[in-house]
Amino acid sequence: MSIALQKTLSLILLIVLGLILKRKFTNPDQNKGLKMIILDVALPAMIFVALLKIEINPDLLMLPVFALIFNVLLLVIAKYALPFFGVEGNSSSMRTLLLLLPSLAPGLTCFPFVVEYLGEDLLALAALSDIGNKVFVLILAYLLAISWYYKHHQLKSVSSSQRVKQLLLAMVKEPINAVILTAILLLSIGINMERLPMFLSQSILMMKDMMTPLVLLFIGIAVVFKWEQMRMLAGLLLFRAGIIFLICGVFILLVPMSTEMMLLAVVFPQSAVSFWPFAHMSAIRSMELSQAELKSNPTFNLELGINLLALSMPFSTLLILGVFSSGSYFTNPAHVFLIGGILLVGSIIPMLVKWMSSLDTGFDPIEGQKLKENNSME
Repeated sequence: MSIALQKTLSLILLIVLGLILKRKFTNPDQNKGLKMIILDVALPAMIFVALLKIEINPDLLMLPVFALIFNVLLLVIAKYALPFFGVEGNSSSMRTLLLLLPSLAPGLTCFPFVVEYLGEDLLALAALSDIGNKVFVLILAYLLAISWYYKHHQLKSVSSSQRVKQLLLAMVKEPINAVILTAILLLSIGINMERLPMFLSQSILMMKDMMTPLVLLFIGIAVVFKWEQMRMLAGLLLFRAGIIFLICGVFILLVPMSTEMMLLAVVFPQSAVSFWPFAHMSAIRSMELSQAELKSNPTFNLELGINLLALSMPFSTLLILGVFSSGSYFTNPAHVFLIGGILLVGSIIPMLVKWMSSLDTGFDPIEGQKLKENNSME
């Protein structure tokens, strides 16, 4: 059994272990405590280490730019495509999916296979590309999330200047953003992980190593199975994968590159959705829970978000394994377009049938239940 496949099975095993432990976590405070350890300790440590290990080659700066453009393009496509899948505009479900679908988590679902099939040199290029994705999931996604929070709750009493001040203050108070600022400051004066005192770097590395197992356990513990909702999310992931293949087909058609780079360009965007936008949403939900008037009107649908995270990882893993296992098939743009078209059709036809039947039944695939007449649940 290959190292990459064993790595994937180990990650899936942790989610299964979380499902087994689910019955032990009956108190909401237990889930909240686990989530706080992830958001306030493990995740900031992982970001800090990743930033302090960055070595940017000026000749390759276009790679993160391309990744960031891809994130934004996928965000725009999702905005106009989600209503077709039954997602109501300006709803908590819409905002949740808009933040998650354009994000990427290559560290869990892409990098293990890149190093196994393409080697460490291509892994370095993939890590450099991920800088652009990190800008999206850590900064742009947070800005979107907090602006939707203000807009959703119609906080009109706050002036524009005060809102900007509050936004900046909230960003600084977030452990993730505080870590980013600290890392940038250290890099600007020439300090990286190797130059930190050993006791400090070792402590940070130990905290960082908690991230992956805790996130996967949390997904298994927190996931709530609504099979109708899961089928809808599977359709969205098929649509996402199909659109990504079409974008990648255009990219490898227009940009000259080696066979290995073509495969990297195809698999990197097929990474699972990232946990970091969910972290932003969780932080905003904590702000809402602290205010009685906002508690019952959440900006985001965290249950939908955790279910998408749980389904996205095995889906992307199987897809990336399929690409690498097919040899050079996906280095032909025509083949990439073909597979993308098949996935798009596979995602659209079931939703088209369900949408036509919903005209008579009033069934909502997001919530997995009958729509209320006033349609004001969100």
